Amino acid sequence: MMIAIVCIDDSGGMLFNRRRQSQDRLLREDLLREAAGKTLWMNAYSARQFKGALPETVRAEEDFLDRAGSGELCFVENRDLAPYAGKLEGLIVYRWNRQYPADLFFTVPLENWTLVRQEEFAGSSHEKITKEVYSK
Repeated sequence: MMIAIVCIDDSGGMLFNRRRQSQDRLLREDLLREAAGKTLWMNAYSARQFKGALPETVRAEEDFLDRAGSGELCFVENRDLAPYAGKLEGLIVYRWNRQYPADLFFTVPLENWTLVRQEEFAGSSHEKITKEVYSK
């Protein structure tokens, strides 16, 4: 079991032409606060956008979705989460509140999830970013 973190646009898009649709410095800061004291997994592609030294609890491995354990977080930008849906115990969804071109989409249906927290904040590149935290 793990908790996945994704950034999506209004159509559920995550990636276009093997590149993230967008990135935001204040979103990264919020993500690291959310993960404080927990193991945060990601791949090298995602780790590159974090400037400076990452906390010791961050693990960058290409097979991060297979390695993550219960209660650990996975920041997923360029992978399809559908094959791991049965391993998910929670989701953190950051919404860009915009529409971008996309060819990789977030495909985990949210109908069977419970929204436990929602907040909005201004990002460094987006007027409004919506953060939704879901549990099973």
